[in-house]
Amino acid sequence: MTANRQDAWSHEDDLQLAETVLRHIREGSTQLAAFEEIADKLSRTSAACGFRWNSAIRKKYEAEVAIAKKKRTALKREQSRVQMKKAIPEEAIAPEKEEQTVSKAAPVLKQVDLEDVIEFLKSMKDSAMNKDEAALLKQENEKLKEQLVKIENEKKLITQDYRSLLEIMDRARKLANPSILEKSI
Repeated sequence: MTANRQDAWSHEDDLQLAETVLRHIREGSTQLAAFEEIADKLSRTSAACGFRWNSAIRKKYEAEVAIAKKKRTALKREQSRVQMKKAIPEEAIAPEKEEQTVSKAAPVLKQVDLEDVIEFLKSMKDSAMNKDEAALLKQENEKLKEQLVKIENEKKLITQDYRSLLEIMDRARKLANPSILEKSI
């Protein structure tokens, strides 16, 4: 099929593009493969699809892309576990009962692959960053509380000064106009 459309992208075209790219991300395929697939359906070039995705559509689907990447990671992790189980004989994973009775208190070890370690390290980094961020926010909160107390004290002083000024002006007005003084007595 000749891909030579040059008309404007419709909302339906954008939806098809987004669905196809997200599916490819979830399944562990590349975005280029998604662009090639959708290009045939939309009678456009894969370059045009890629440009449209990167220039306009991707920003609207950032959350969905993140979810799709997590699903892809989970899928790859599961595939990796299945392959490892096939590669490692059952005896190596679960020793015979006689061997297990020797040390009943020994913990059962879980198989750990590289992706589990990476995910663990990322979560540790995130929690460390969250702790640092929380400490910074506490410091900022304390500074803001101090500023609030200072501003409240300044407001009290300004209010007192304002009242004093009004009293002084009232006295000056009475002194300037003795008839007001006689009426008030």
